[in-house]
Amino acid sequence: MKTALITGITGQDGSYLAEFLLARDYRVCGMVRRASTENFSRIEHLRGRVELHQADLLDSTSLAHLIRQVQPDEVYNLAAMSFVPTSWQQPVLTAEFTAVGVTRLLDAIRENCPQTRFYQASSSEMFGKVRHTPQSEETPFHPRSPYGVAKVYGHYITVNYRESYGLFACSGILFNHESPRRGMEFVTRKITQGVARIKHGLDHELRLGNLQARRDWGFAGDYVRAMWLMLQQTEPDDYVIGTGETHSVEEFVAIAFERAGLDWHNHVVIDPQFYRPAEVDLLLADPSKAQKHLGWQPDVSFEELVHRMVDADLDAVNPNTVSIRHAA
Repeated sequence: MKTALITGITGQDGSYLAEFLLARDYRVCGMVRRASTENFSRIEHLRGRVELHQADLLDSTSLAHLIRQVQPDEVYNLAAMSFVPTSWQQPVLTAEFTAVGVTRLLDAIRENCPQTRFYQASSSEMFGKVRHTPQSEETPFHPRSPYGVAKVYGHYITVNYRESYGLFACSGILFNHESPRRGMEFVTRKITQGVARIKHGLDHELRLGNLQARRDWGFAGDYVRAMWLMLQQTEPDDYVIGTGETHSVEEFVAIAFERAGLDWHNHVVIDPQFYRPAEVDLLLADPSKAQKHLGWQPDVSFEELVHRMVDADLDAVNPNTVSIRHAA
């Protein structure tokens, strides 16, 4: 039985990855931060099957203790301050978690369990003001937010530890991936939650920012499979993961409202307060390397992804029903 340690196990990706690994008979350990309020809703259905350990990316001692205690075969570093707009309000804290925290974790592995295979969650936000489209592993980075800058650091420190210390360390440069478990602060979930509230008569309008921003959107459940595949290879490497299709926020909105039988033009209000200080206008993945070397392909289409999210929120906010199932 292999042992996997997931930082950020209570997040969207962490919950899907935990399910994926449990289905493959892994011993799954999750790192959680001590907090006055704890949110385990995404992994509530897994609580009896995963081990939860307290540690913090801000604290090197706790990380070293955790690695010694768990002795993981694989570590998936999914924890970060991951909401781009918040990174403008908390740029230093973003750097501590999303950048320097990667170094602390890598060093804990190097000193205590160097045979561990390590996955770093890199991000398409590192491309930012893109030099060419689509973006591949060879595309230069030009991040446009404190979050993107911090992710570039985390990416390169992973490369550095691989080249300097011989660690089996990989980075997955993941493009936007969504699901019914996406946080409410992200625009995709804001849209589907808004559609559901409007459909059930709880709201009338949905206020959004730049509808012309374009992203490469996929299903989070497909993307965690790519993470795992990276750590099963003979040699460590970095891979772009995405669908190779780009869609605008407006397209997402139109499909979401149509799924609920509504006309988005009657409900969406453009609000300048939701524009970013520096916008990333177009992100589009070239996943050919992952397709060739990992054999990875996404299974869920863009339209099906939007439908899944809308259906889950329609069920979740329906005042006439009480749903106890976890979001798929």
